[in-house]
This record gives sequence, structure tokens and C-alpha cells, in this order.
Amino acid sequence: MSDTDEEETEAEGDAEPAVELGDGPDVAGEPVARVASRLTWPATRSDVRAQEGDATVRTPDGPATLDEILAESDVPLFESRGEFHEAVEDVIGSGPVATE
Repeated sequence: MSDTDEEETEAEGDAEPAVELGDGPDVAGEPVARVASRLTWPATRSDVRAQEGDATVRTPDGPATLDEILAESDVPLFESRGEFHEAVEDVIGSGPVATE
């Protein structure tokens, strides 16, 4: 490693984050997209509930478990991540997420 490489690495470590994080209240739960990223597709509703049913998801009305959300869905098989996300959004709606 050259002296220039070391200087660049130190400068990168001292740089501020590209996006400022707010000081506001925490948001309970995790985004649906994060839960969906842990699954493989296609997936049956029962498999998703068995694997991630206890995950708490952010919704416009506050946090809810994925198990509760999928209990209200009629979709038996999710062919893709997009189809899963659409089915969840049909149940929880879309909009700003409630904060604590």
C-alpha cells in the first residue's frame, strides 16, 4: 500500500455520511422490502408465514406482524418479490409510516 492509498483511506473514514440521519423518533418495525429480501421466490403464503411471520413490519397505521398481514391476504402463492410486496400493500395500504 502506498502513502497515497493510506491518505485516501483516512480521508474516506473522516468523511461525513452522504445522508444525514434525523434526530426524530424511531420508527417501529422494518420495511417490507427488507423482509422480502430474506425470502426466495416463488413462495407460498404458508411458507412465508412460517419463515417470517413473526417479523414486525412498518405500516401507515403502526407496526404489525407479517403473520397478521398475511392472514388478511387471499394470495396463496407469491410468484415474485414484487407480487409479495403488492399483496402486502393491498392489506396495509401505502403512505407515510407512523412514528413513535
